[in-house]
Amino acid sequence: MKKVLSFVLVLVMAMSFVACNKTDANNDTPDVKSEGVMTYAEYMAAEMDSQVVIETYVQATQSWWDNKITVYTQDKDGAYFLYNMTCSEEDAAKLTLGTKIKVTGYKSEWAGEIEVTDATFEIVEGNYVAEPVDVTALLGTDALIDHQNQLVSFKGMTIEAIEYKNGEPGDDIYVTVSKDGNKYDFCVEVYLTGTDTDVYKAVQTLAAGDVVDIEGFLYWYEGVNTHITAVDAAE
Repeated sequence: MKKVLSFVLVLVMAMSFVACNKTDANNDTPDVKSEGVMTYAEYMAAEMDSQVVIETYVQATQSWWDNKITVYTQDKDGAYFLYNMTCSEEDAAKLTLGTKIKVTGYKSEWAGEIEVTDATFEIVEGNYVAEPVDVTALLGTDALIDHQNQLVSFKGMTIEAIEYKNGEPGDDIYVTVSKDGNKYDFCVEVYLTGTDTDVYKAVQTLAAGDVVDIEGFLYWYEGVNTHITAVDAAE
């Protein structure tokens, strides 16, 4: 009888260990960082211009150019914007949605945007795809910046103006939106969502007064400057 109880106890402990270390239902995401890798909280607490080592997951990339690539990444706790990371064209093709990378670089700030610069990376085992977080209620509050660089959504935004960076299609589109009487400057970043993408074409059809739901990465430039990845008529 004691042997049976011991076996059951071992089995229960093993199941508990698996539960504590399980991954997302449809993502291969560990709950802990590798040795020597910062948590998101440690990264955010690090001094500006200090070296950081992080593990994170590719959510989107801008166009590769001159052995550099800019990457939107995220883990379960927060997001990291990797600006002009050193990357060969061959390796750029491997940075697909969900790919886990270990990154070494320097924590920097530009116009309020917290980013990792002068970075190098290696691909490691793991996969995670973030779901957009609805931050509509945080607009105009100090808490919004806590979601900086994450994939987010905004519901029921009114289009105030659409303006092309160079006066005509082919480059960034500046999108002024409003909510509850306050205006915000969003952007369709052409290096992220080229002119042939659904979102670029959809934004071109918008007019002042349209009410839409928006998804994008919560980029920061002197305040919220979401890089739009999807737009639909408000539900």
